[in-house]
Amino acid sequence: MDVAELLEAASLLVPEEAATENDITVRDIWDYLVHDEWEIALGLLEELGDARSLPLAFWEQLAEAAEQLRLERSATWCHWRCSEIRNGVIRADLTLRPAAEARRTTPISGAGVLRPMWDIGLLSPTGGRAVSIARLWVESMPMLEPGGRATVRLVPLTPSHWTHVQPGQQITMHEDRAVAGTAVILEVCRPATVLPAR
Repeated sequence: MDVAELLEAASLLVPEEAATENDITVRDIWDYLVHDEWEIALGLLEELGDARSLPLAFWEQLAEAAEQLRLERSATWCHWRCSEIRNGVIRADLTLRPAAEARRTTPISGAGVLRPMWDIGLLSPTGGRAVSIARLWVESMPMLEPGGRATVRLVPLTPSHWTHVQPGQQITMHEDRAVAGTAVILEVCRPATVLPAR
């Protein structure tokens, strides 16, 4: 499919009553599509998708359209949202340790690159602490400085490890044995049941 077809197909998956914070609806997006303003339509569809739960196909079509338009950040975000649907997502308030107290002295990328280990209260078979890996996306910021604080989105690599995690729970982030940051869970969304394509 070309970009226009992908965006049209994605827009058909959005409920008609859905609107952005600025009251933009799917009907408005169709106006942009008619005038070949694909980048604007893509951005508005992302905004509509961020405000509600939409199917995996929606995000897959947006990711493909963003790739064809060579919009790297949008493509990365849409692929990230696909991962959230498949693996679940945990939103948390993360505070990194200051550079003087931790090994990390540089900012972390906010775009889902880092895959730190998390102490979420699991024990190893020998009774010691066990960690689980989750990719990290920083909301509304391109980077998070040492000592900084932000709301983050975590996509577990092994969702079954995270089934006990609940809002209000404190977890710790590790890039090595030392604690790199502390997070308080804000919201837990379990993986969706994704049906195979026909």
